[in-house]
Amino acid sequence: MFPAMDDDGTRFRMKPMNCPHHFMIYRSQVRSYRDLPLRFAELGTCYRYERSGTLHGMLRVRSFTQDDAHIFIREDQIAEEYNRLLDLGDYLLKVFGYEYRAALSTRPEKAIGDAAVYDAASDRLAEVLRDRGLDYELDEGGGAFYGPKVDILVTDALGREWQGGTFQLDFLMPERFGLEYVGTDNHRHRAVVIHRTLLGSMERFIGGLIEHYGGAFPLWLAPVQVRILPVSEQWAPSARELAAQLREAGLRVETEERDTLGYRIRAAETRKVPCMGIVGEREAEAGTVSVRMRGAGKKQVTMERSDFVRRLREEVAARALTTRI
Repeated sequence: MFPAMDDDGTRFRMKPMNCPHHFMIYRSQVRSYRDLPLRFAELGTCYRYERSGTLHGMLRVRSFTQDDAHIFIREDQIAEEYNRLLDLGDYLLKVFGYEYRAALSTRPEKAIGDAAVYDAASDRLAEVLRDRGLDYELDEGGGAFYGPKVDILVTDALGREWQGGTFQLDFLMPERFGLEYVGTDNHRHRAVVIHRTLLGSMERFIGGLIEHYGGAFPLWLAPVQVRILPVSEQWAPSARELAAQLREAGLRVETEERDTLGYRIRAAETRKVPCMGIVGEREAEAGTVSVRMRGAGKKQVTMERSDFVRRLREEVAARALTTRI
């Protein structure tokens, strides 16, 4: 953690995690068994005083934002909730084009609480994974200090492995924070918490994603999806009209009118823009566009502008990993 700060006698600390804040929100009122599962999520920024020698670009930083959630459940809801999380994690990773594997991390030496409770929680997660038919590796001693976890480890295009989502089952912190619900018997019972991130640190995920695609993002994911290039200044108004059509369709588009056409094509290729639309005299008069896709070399296809817009929208809506125009 960062050291405490003092402001006119009031001491502050930079928040290292989101868990206690979500716990206090849960405790702010009486909860019923009917309320569970209760899911709190936020893109929360945290601060950790990592040693300077361990910092590494976007992959290991001192200030990071993670898609953090805490799910409050009854014990009989563990299997159902974990299956929901694994379904969601599988969907997200397939959208981004990742292969992945699962790991079950068990009790470390410095775990808190009753070892028997921790081990029983590990057994429960192993049962969920087996019933699901999901192959997993056992990471002995790799769990959190408060409970076992299922980690999702993603593999990028170069075969390197990155930490993805993590789903941590926690019986111990609910006891320390007094997280309870009123059951069907009208008595108070201890809740169970799942600590959940799907993508993890946004900085680390985006850094890994850049490495995975080598900066050549698929059309739906690229910061600039289309660059419109007029052959010369004379055809710039027609190029701007096409760009306006694309923006109206929800696409991220730029026009580039400076320098020679050859220079602008090379610049778009260098920046790995997925799609270029070239507008000259013939295209302006016919209401068409010459389309040049990233990686297609000098191959160009002439299309009606309405078809061009429609095809790009379809590719984006499908979140296609490769674009075929």
